Amino acid sequence: MLNLGVIGYGYWGPNIVRNFFSCPGINLKRVCDLSPERLAKVTSTYPSIQTTHTNRDITTATDIDAVAIITPVSTHYEIARECLENGKHIFVEKPFTSSVAEALELVNLAEKKNLLIMVDHTFLFTSAVKKMRELITQGVLGDLYYIDSTRVNLGLFQMDTNVVWDLAPHDLAIINYLTGQHPHTVLATGIDHFHQNSENLAYITLFYENNFMAHLNVNWLSPVKIRNTLVGGSKKMLVWNDLDNEDKIKIYDKGVELHTKEKIYQALFSYRSGDMISPNLNPTEALSEEARYFVQCIDSGTQPINNGWAGLKVVEILAATDQSLRNKSIPIKIPSLHG
Repeated sequence: MLNLGVIGYGYWGPNIVRNFFSCPGINLKRVCDLSPERLAKVTSTYPSIQTTHTNRDITTATDIDAVAIITPVSTHYEIARECLENGKHIFVEKPFTSSVAEALELVNLAEKKNLLIMVDHTFLFTSAVKKMRELITQGVLGDLYYIDSTRVNLGLFQMDTNVVWDLAPHDLAIINYLTGQHPHTVLATGIDHFHQNSENLAYITLFYENNFMAHLNVNWLSPVKIRNTLVGGSKKMLVWNDLDNEDKIKIYDKGVELHTKEKIYQALFSYRSGDMISPNLNPTEALSEEARYFVQCIDSGTQPINNGWAGLKVVEILAATDQSLRNKSIPIKIPSLHG
């Protein structure tokens, strides 16, 4: 059994505790939070779990093998470093860290200590994203032209970060996983309507090799909640509506083809409009899948798809996006520290 401690029982913490508590192979031993009221809820729901308000009762405890860090991003680095230095595997809420330098240091420390880092990119474990990955790798969609994502809702405003660092990590992790590519340039526009030095709305455009691009719309000021992603390919196109419980994915046999004739200086376009299909998807909760995967990776010593390097890639894009926002939306080259 893997003895697990959880630090943070706020917005996302109860979901983490619920899924790890019921996960085979895990003994959820201790939960830490600063709020006595939250800890009382833990005790009421899970009498077998110990509670504490002190991080070090988990980070340095000899009876804890792994730690789930579900705290504000500004605290991730210090808590994660202390866990790794004390020989513990870590599961870290997205985004991984608040800077590229912090992420790189943690990845190197984990490798030195032979410990596992998993970043909570939960959407990678949804049936929808798994199906999209399958369709792309099997060539069903053809060459990818673009991915266009809209992730908007009213709130929740974060005090220590902007809308980009709050919402965009989901889509960046998904795009990285689906394409296996790293963007070379980002251009971002955004606005802070409340003068808090924190954008509440932003548009992000990512440029890749092979004439592929991605566009993200993230917004805390939408009157409705929207979770839509369009994937355009040379053979077929796809729409993913994460809020549609019936037909989350729709695959359209639609496209555009360019034809040219010798000695005729004219491009002829033809438009294809075929059937739409919606594949059946497994309704298993993604976080439950991710918890089991965490145990499997530790037991087998294999690197997860959402390891520290994957988390670092997302942080690299987020940091470059911030640079573009702070410099009047100029294009920013994205460095790659992971080969």
